[in-house]
Amino acid sequence: MHFYIKNMVCNRCKMAVQKEFEKIGLMPITIELGEVETAETISKEQLEELENALKHLGFELIDDKKSRLIEQIKTEIIRLIHHSEEIENTNLSSLLSEKLHYEYNYISNLFSEVEGTTIEKYFIAQRIEKVKELLVYDELSLSQIAIQLGYSSTAYLSSQFKKITGLTPTFYKSLKETKRKNIDEL
Repeated sequence: MHFYIKNMVCNRCKMAVQKEFEKIGLMPITIELGEVETAETISKEQLEELENALKHLGFELIDDKKSRLIEQIKTEIIRLIHHSEEIENTNLSSLLSEKLHYEYNYISNLFSEVEGTTIEKYFIAQRIEKVKELLVYDELSLSQIAIQLGYSSTAYLSSQFKKITGLTPTFYKSLKETKRKNIDEL
């Protein structure tokens, strides 16, 4: 049985969701960001218990096709930006079409309609949050961050960062108080 779960964005999320499935006696076969597969079927009581437990942790079961597709789009973007070693100069529209098996125009229009923003703006917001994370860690130079996140140049990264945050990357790095957002809040 397949379950689609909103707000799963990291490995800790996967562990928390797995724990909740196991508490109600379901052993997941696979757990991916936004998706869990089990061999067993689930009773109505177990489903209610699972929904409540997941909601308590900030997750939500998704039951309609469009919502699942939106969550899959977000999951693919998050996986690309936050869980890949290096983002190559990938054509985002081609990547999403290939992974999700839908034409890009359809998923782009659906995403904009449901989320009130474009896929491109969501992608940029995720990249900027990753830049903030890497700046705070202070392990990479700005040019290394630009390369890792697939920016064409350090100047372009800086320009986009300032446009989104209102701050230069250097100034942001110098702040003691970070202003990062949780991935699921973007």
